[in-house]
Amino acid sequence: MIQLLAISGSLRSGSSNTAVLRAAAALAPDDVTVTLYEQLGELPPFNPDLDASSLSPPTAVATFRRLLKDAGCVLISSPEYAHGVPGVMKNALDWIVSSGEFMGKPVGLITTSAHARHAPAQLAETLSVMMAVVVAGASPTVPLSRNAIDPAAIVADAEHADAVRDAVAALAREVRSRTSSSGL
Repeated sequence: MIQLLAISGSLRSGSSNTAVLRAAAALAPDDVTVTLYEQLGELPPFNPDLDASSLSPPTAVATFRRLLKDAGCVLISSPEYAHGVPGVMKNALDWIVSSGEFMGKPVGLITTSAHARHAPAQLAETLSVMMAVVVAGASPTVPLSRNAIDPAAIVADAEHADAVRDAVAALAREVRSRTSSSGL
């Protein structure tokens, strides 16, 4: 069974980013379990002093790191604010830089706005510095209109559903190929 951790970079209750990840869970193949991480807003502001080797990290950070460590792959959908990654998403990534849970981890980046250019590029750059493997086939733009932000509407739309299904399948293939090549 492949464990996929889905992370929305938006805290909004009506977020298109969260909706597309919920749709991904509904469209995932039978051998992929999708867990939506919904505690992004509970992570404290990044402070390296709270992450010193002599201290345990804050509980929310330890939980986030454990979920990342246990996941075979990660799917992120994040909005773009003012030509950048939302602070809450960047904060989450900052907590992972020194602990290394993204190292070698296959990651997909779903963009829900046809106009977003800067945030996806910034996320890809940050993740590559963290040595994640950003999978191109798992990083589509799924342009959602305001009336298509319900997960059921995304699943019902053939074009959107195919793009999301293909992204999850690409991540699963990457995990399977790594597993088979490592002899596990």
